[in-house]
Amino acid sequence: MDNTKHAVAATGLLTAAMRAEETARDDRLFADPFAQRLAGDDGRQLLADAVAATGQVSAEIIIRTRFFDDALAAAQRDGLSQVVILAAGMDARAYRLPWRPATTVYEVDQPQVIATKEERLAGEAPQCRRIAVGVDLADDWPKALRSNGFDPLARTAWLVEGLLQYIDASAVDTLFARIDALSAPGSVLLYDVVGRTLLEAPFLESTLQYMRQLGAPWVFGTDTPAALVEDRGWAAVVTDVAEPGSRWHRWEHPVVPLDVPGVPRGYFVTATKA
Repeated sequence: MDNTKHAVAATGLLTAAMRAEETARDDRLFADPFAQRLAGDDGRQLLADAVAATGQVSAEIIIRTRFFDDALAAAQRDGLSQVVILAAGMDARAYRLPWRPATTVYEVDQPQVIATKEERLAGEAPQCRRIAVGVDLADDWPKALRSNGFDPLARTAWLVEGLLQYIDASAVDTLFARIDALSAPGSVLLYDVVGRTLLEAPFLESTLQYMRQLGAPWVFGTDTPAALVEDRGWAAVVTDVAEPGSRWHRWEHPVVPLDVPGVPRGYFVTATKA
């Protein structure tokens, strides 16, 4: 695994540390009792370094965790019982969410990441049928997924969280083409995207510089996030991070309508295959 892959894997530890801090709050948006163990000392040090470099903890990561928790719960209510989390990192949803009976959650990530996660959660039982698939997303992960029992004829809930900013546009297109090829009609795809206007905003420079120093630069952003999947026949609903963030009292900036151009934004997308 090269340095960039190591660095992107490290962001999972950083995210776990943020989720652990959120869990300790009285007004927490979610509870992740596994985040502290998953973060470890290395994740907590990454968080301390990030705060020192940027002066803040990213509210967007906390908001998106809750947003996608709710979206997965909605998919469950709609009867989806096959879930795939790509670049799962230190995500603990297989262990902490109240899954419907007979739900299978596939966690796809680099083998070293999977091994670290299972070591840190040794003795814990998931709340679903959890299948860890150790494969790099640059390799033939669809083949690895199918060989572990994934059923492309069953409706699937896909989660691509905190990944797209680290890969280039060509890799983003390949990723969604692969997801589409594996998705039965009625499948749901959840993903977040950094807006290009936000990526180029001067106030984000300290964050971008920290990520470059970490070895995981942000290279992709778009202000037309629905277009990533709509041409493939998915119906997409786009949400500005500011909307749920404001509603949950975690966002300091006003909510600006999506049709107003030139606004720095992060986006959450919920897409359904027709």
